[in-house]
Amino acid sequence: MRRGLKDYLAEMLEPWELSLLYRSYDVVGDIAVIRVPPALKHRKKDIAEAVVQTNKHVKTVLCQSSPVQGDLRLRELEWVAGERKTETIHKEWGCVFKVDLARCYFSPRLSYERMRIASQVKPYETVTNMFAGVGCFSIVIAKHAKPAKVYSIDINPVAVRYARENVCLNKVGHIVEIIEGDSKTVIVKQQQNTVDRVLMPLPEKAYEYLEYALAALKPDGGAIHYYDFVHAGKDENPVDKIRRKVAGRLKELGADFDLTFGRIVRTVGPRWFQIVVDIRVYTKR
Repeated sequence: MRRGLKDYLAEMLEPWELSLLYRSYDVVGDIAVIRVPPALKHRKKDIAEAVVQTNKHVKTVLCQSSPVQGDLRLRELEWVAGERKTETIHKEWGCVFKVDLARCYFSPRLSYERMRIASQVKPYETVTNMFAGVGCFSIVIAKHAKPAKVYSIDINPVAVRYARENVCLNKVGHIVEIIEGDSKTVIVKQQQNTVDRVLMPLPEKAYEYLEYALAALKPDGGAIHYYDFVHAGKDENPVDKIRRKVAGRLKELGADFDLTFGRIVRTVGPRWFQIVVDIRVYTKR
């Protein structure tokens, strides 16, 4: 919970209501996206107004009323307070991203990951981003590393349109190429054995598409950044669970590899985690 919000609401909400408030919310540009427990639906307007009052940058508050779902990674958003809009411009790491939150996937919680990956890209590498959305990972890499080329692929035509605009806004059109389509089809037709590094920032699809990430790498291998969701019990290590899962699949595919790094990106539910694993591939079958 951002500092001041709970204090602001203390005089309006009962103690039991305060105890149910979610501890955080996302701010994308000048839009805040909140989640409200079912028991607090009658307090939704109060919570939204409190967000506006305690965050001077927020002009709109939307309430997420469904999980992210489907191939386009969309969620249902309900306007609650402020300006009636879903489009905004978000800034991070010296980059600007225009996005419509109702029509494209975007998470400010991946900001650290975007720069972490960019810091690993070596000069003149060729990079493929298999699930690029509005181009955030691709543009941060182009702005902060020195790649020869970044291929930014997404199946959502609206996200692709915003990605093209964002490439122009950030003046990286000479590096980032936007491609609309299913990344496995694009790789099979255009990119087999051609790239040095593959990004897979779509946990729902990464395992299914790992074969195609491997196919995209040059014959002498390269790097894959793999994201997945996992449930882990109290005595389980969520990163180790994903490492075992990925290692098993790569062995089936005949790759010679190391899992060089893994971390919890964020918690997405009770004992549910988003995990990233960095993979170094040396040779492939």
